Amino acid sequence: MPLDSAILGDVSLWLMRNWAVLAIALTCASLGVFLVLLMAKYVRICLNIFVDTPPPLSMNPLDFVPLHGEIVRFRSFDGTSLRGMHLRTAKDGGYKGSIVFCHEYGSDMYSCARYARPLIDAGFDVFTFDYRGHGESSIGGRYKPLQWPSDKELGDTLGACLHVESLLAAEGKPAQVGLFGISRGAGAGLLTAASDPNIKCIVCDGAFSTDTTLMALMKRWAYIFARVKLVYENNTDQFWKFLLWLLLRFAQPKMGCRYLSVRRALKEMQPRPIFFIHGQKDSYIREDQTRLLYADAPSPKYLWIVDDAKHNQSVVVKPAEYADRTVSFFLKYLANEPVAEATITADGPAGAAKDGMSAGKTPSLAK
Repeated sequence: MPLDSAILGDVSLWLMRNWAVLAIALTCASLGVFLVLLMAKYVRICLNIFVDTPPPLSMNPLDFVPLHGEIVRFRSFDGTSLRGMHLRTAKDGGYKGSIVFCHEYGSDMYSCARYARPLIDAGFDVFTFDYRGHGESSIGGRYKPLQWPSDKELGDTLGACLHVESLLAAEGKPAQVGLFGISRGAGAGLLTAASDPNIKCIVCDGAFSTDTTLMALMKRWAYIFARVKLVYENNTDQFWKFLLWLLLRFAQPKMGCRYLSVRRALKEMQPRPIFFIHGQKDSYIREDQTRLLYADAPSPKYLWIVDDAKHNQSVVVKPAEYADRTVSFFLKYLANEPVAEATITADGPAGAAKDGMSAGKTPSLAK
């Protein structure tokens, strides 16, 4: 018998004896290829939405009167040139402390006027700045800014804090600052506080962690865009964490940065006072995302959920109350003045009989 015929005969015999194993292997391989293609398609959809979906604008250039102060240039931690502005208090009775303001994505340093005017009137100096790619700050490299806090915003905020702390030390003042962050700026502020022990306290309006927010959005996107129920029905947290990992592996090289977990930073942070503010009608960053951060934050911590407020609109819906609470918080924890807990939140700090401010309650502040 020719050699080729013998080989073909042996192969045919092996296939006859092992057809079931071969069928199972081919089925598993086909299923694997199908799952890989399915995941790749969904990750591509998520990546497009992740990159292209703009956040809601919370302001326009005409809805507040800008503040003007001393314009300076300083450096981010990676050397990128940034623009900042010092706003000095003129209050009789002296200086209370310095606050670094961290604006939201798509805005600039002048947006601080919405939030910082009562603080300046109360005796605080405010330093506000443009994040890279915003206002007149440089962008550097191939980084493309998005609404998610990254290592670039962390470096920018660290640079701003170091700039202010160096000036305070040169003036013979304690090199300690407060942080006031809005949305992405709030996340960047929390990331910075985990690295800078000179940050004494933080106000966070509309804060969120990229990982938990993206997982919630991916579940919503899957229900809308995925035609195969396997993608969005009855999946475990591990599945969504794996999908998130894939998404970030593709997104980070594309955008030229690393997206950091605010929740992880909070768990590793040395305890310091944090005041969380969030709009109850925020449909972009849901209220539960701030509640997750609040649960992970060290004490003392406060939470104020503002009725009828959308994304970053709490200061518009409750302007007087917003000013009273934020000023009281910084007076207590940055200026070390004797301020009653009720002037920050009527329910007291975490650990009291009522844990922070419950949703739907906005009691007046004590004067």
